[in-house]
Amino acid sequence: MAVPTKNWAGNQRCVPSHVHQPQSGDDVAGIVRAALSAGERVKVIGGAHSFTDAAMTDGHLLSLDALNRVLSVDGNDVTVQAGIRLRDLNDALDARGLALPNLGDINVQSIAGATSTATHGTGVEFANLATNIVGIEMVTGDGSIVRADEVTDPELLRVARVGLGALGILTEVTLRCVPAFNLRAVETIEPLVDVVGDFGNVMRSTDHVEFYWMPGARRCQVKRNTRTDEPARPQPKLAYVRDKWIGENLAFGTVCRVGRRFPTLAPKVAKLVMSAASERELVDRSDRIFCSPRKVHFVEMEYGIPFDAVPDAIERIDRLVATLPFPPMFPIEVRSSAADDIPLSTANQRLSGWIAVHQYVGAPYEAYFQGVEQIMNDYAGRPHWGKMHYQSRLTLEHRYPEWDTFRTWRSKLDPSGTFRNAYLDRVLGAP
Repeated sequence: MAVPTKNWAGNQRCVPSHVHQPQSGDDVAGIVRAALSAGERVKVIGGAHSFTDAAMTDGHLLSLDALNRVLSVDGNDVTVQAGIRLRDLNDALDARGLALPNLGDINVQSIAGATSTATHGTGVEFANLATNIVGIEMVTGDGSIVRADEVTDPELLRVARVGLGALGILTEVTLRCVPAFNLRAVETIEPLVDVVGDFGNVMRSTDHVEFYWMPGARRCQVKRNTRTDEPARPQPKLAYVRDKWIGENLAFGTVCRVGRRFPTLAPKVAKLVMSAASERELVDRSDRIFCSPRKVHFVEMEYGIPFDAVPDAIERIDRLVATLPFPPMFPIEVRSSAADDIPLSTANQRLSGWIAVHQYVGAPYEAYFQGVEQIMNDYAGRPHWGKMHYQSRLTLEHRYPEWDTFRTWRSKLDPSGTFRNAYLDRVLGAP
């Protein structure tokens, strides 16, 4: 399999000088040592699902796709190679009667990429995926292999769980899992004013809550996923194909292409998207409820802000969209996540509400995303590290209480800047 040199959305591309598919952690260490000796840089690409240039480089580009095995299971602690994709990890865990406690809605990322960017799901009592990591093996900037867990170097473990690829290359991670569980999914269409007006109670109404709305619409789709001991009652296969593949992908992609090709029809397309949402209820394996296929390509920006600020931000975004020359053709997504203690986690020391905005690939998005970002700045918003934003070190460092802690570890683990690229230089500065 060729190493990808562009991301899933197609908005980021690079021309690396060398591409590698290492077969072991030792291979990774050898590549890093050779690059350091030659004064060259190294980056790693996983599922290529970041919307930023976080993995792009003109130096050495590594794919960890060959590092995709489950290595050991010790009770609920599972050690895996860092290149394993979430979809494969979910299947491997289920076969062992285990699961991750929470997931986002996409499962194509590598575990290293998803955790290193603080990828999250939703639920006020559930933190991001990286908080499940209780052990790591990592190659640092001089090609050394270091290990950390809750007993051996716990501070390195705490910091490196969200590393943005700036501290080293993860080659193994140990995840603290939970017994496999089902989710009862209830999806409803509700008045937006009621959901926003009672935001705190709605988001706490069950384990995992999120909602979607098309700006300007009066109604929104609310998804409530409740952990349950009920046996699975999945959607019939034909209904799943109708909703997930034909409705959410094939038909949705068609109407988006029409809106992009004929801008005067874009407002009607936007309304059509939300009107197509339907209600349903089912019970299924947790990852099958959390994750959905995403075949319609888009670009995305997502911000974490203080939980209680979300209703005000939603009202302001709704007003912003009414002024845009080209409307968004994707619904806006609202989620939540618990606070954590990881220095560069976007939820560090803060219960967070999440607002994600999307636009169909090839359609104008700059005015939309820049306008949303200006609103998020008023709440000390923290952008998802793998999604589009216009921030820099100067605008971000005061938003993270432990920014200097991360900076100190970066200088220690990669003093020569082996893992630098344009994105890290912009958001972190030089090591």
